[in-house]
Amino acid sequence: MSTTAAPAPSRYDRSITEGPLRSAVWKIAWPTMLTNIVGGMQGIIDHVLVGHLVGFRGNAAIGVSNQIFIVVIVFITSLFTGMSVLVARFAGAGQEEKVDATVYQAFLTAVFIALGIMAPIGYFLAPTLLDFVHAAPLVKAEALPFLRIMFMFSSGMLVFYMLGGALRSAGDARTPMVLGLSLTILNIALNIVLIRGLGPIPAFGTRGSAMGTSIASGLVAVYAMIKLWGGGWVVSFPRGRAMRPDWVIIRQLFKFGLPTGIQGIAMNVGGVLMLSFIGSLAQSAAAQAAFAISYGQLFSLITWTSVGLMGAAAAVAGQNLGAGKPERAKDAVHVAAQIALSGAAVLGLCFFFLPAQLLAVFGMHEPAVVAIGTQLLRVLGVSGLFIATALTYTGGLQGTGDTKSPLFISVVSQVAVPLGICFVIRSMGELRPIHIWSAILVGHATRCLLSMYRFNQGKWRSIVVDTSTPVRALKVS
Repeated sequence: MSTTAAPAPSRYDRSITEGPLRSAVWKIAWPTMLTNIVGGMQGIIDHVLVGHLVGFRGNAAIGVSNQIFIVVIVFITSLFTGMSVLVARFAGAGQEEKVDATVYQAFLTAVFIALGIMAPIGYFLAPTLLDFVHAAPLVKAEALPFLRIMFMFSSGMLVFYMLGGALRSAGDARTPMVLGLSLTILNIALNIVLIRGLGPIPAFGTRGSAMGTSIASGLVAVYAMIKLWGGGWVVSFPRGRAMRPDWVIIRQLFKFGLPTGIQGIAMNVGGVLMLSFIGSLAQSAAAQAAFAISYGQLFSLITWTSVGLMGAAAAVAGQNLGAGKPERAKDAVHVAAQIALSGAAVLGLCFFFLPAQLLAVFGMHEPAVVAIGTQLLRVLGVSGLFIATALTYTGGLQGTGDTKSPLFISVVSQVAVPLGICFVIRSMGELRPIHIWSAILVGHATRCLLSMYRFNQGKWRSIVVDTSTPVRALKVS
């Protein structure tokens, strides 16, 4: 009597490729959404602390420094998008060795970039970068040490981002949530001590915020490396294999990731140029204040949740494509879009019917600011429906390996369209706030329609990922 050996159990959650789609998407989405919201609150707390203890120059210093640092981080961490594409595809196919090899090569690349490139170049170029954004002398004095600390000790943050992307793509969104919440709580505690001082610890002011972030992310990164070496997570470092760089995998990380990095830079540049249009308005101060709160803070409630669903769409679609289930991958993205649209609709109703109350939470009571902010929030209530849907389809494209299409779509919809509308209106007459808000709405609608159209074309089905072949074998037809 012959018996057939049972297949070895997979360490990956097979409900992502076999169970109900809605629960599979939600399982990845909600931890990421919660992490994004808590992480966003950390930034608000930092600004409150610095504003009360250092003054508005400290707030300006952090704002200017983060504007520079985020552009660099967005570009550098783009390689983690490439890692996520490979990890999701290999996890869906049950190829554990390839998953671990990909994660290790992403780790090597992140550490090299942080220590070998960002630290030395960022330290010496920090004054030039601050001059480039026209930081006032007093603001520059506060911002320079902050920015140098962030550049010098960025390795912990990069490892944290790398690990979070790897775990989510492999189907585990709860571990990065726990790590993210731990990082945020630790960061807040350290910032309270380091910014204001405590006992023998002096008050470091604005520098204390950068020190707290660097120490907290460094501690979490050390813990993560211990776990990756020891095993126990859904991803780990490979054992019994050479630990040197694998250039085939590293090339693929950049091949799939660089378009996302360029996309992020293009959108940040577009945002800066949009701010210049707002600054040219007759009521520029009121418009800038309304924009900072309405778009920068309240609208983030939609984008934070939608980005979580974007990550879920990427992970679930990528894994199902790796498992040879392209139809299920397509359906997963549609499900994620439905959830995102429902959430954006609820928040949009709040924006439309309660704008004054929402602005009052942030101390916005001046009639001119409230009038402009109310106008903007009502436009954003509609715009949120488009951007929430667009982000999920962007996740579907990126998760299946098509990272180039979102780049071109973002450049057209988030840069060319809204800036073009503002430029034309200003050249023909007076540019008013409603013109800028409408341009943002048209840009978001354009991104939504183009993203849906591109994903539904289905060309992502033919994207090949195989680390056993030369990089030129990877193609999109």
